[in-house]
Amino acid sequence: MKYTTENIAELNLLLQFDISSAATGIKVHNDATEELQEAVKRLYAKNLCTLPDGGYLTDEGIEVAESAYRVLRILTA
Repeated sequence: MKYTTENIAELNLLLQFDISSAATGIKVHNDATEELQEAVKRLYAKNLCTLPDGGYLTDEGIEVAESAYRVLRILTA
């Protein structure tokens, strides 16, 4: 199995959330790229964020984002 371009867009979006604060969310605006708008909708459909345009990470979203940060940190070391 390989990362798809959709997976990578979702991972990159997860990295935009501030996982150090549950009270900090994001909003993907209508003028964002189509790729970004679709990625946030997929994260919402997977119950990883609270709104279809971002919002806050769910508990599972926080876990996945933490994993994404770990993978990136290891690969860029």
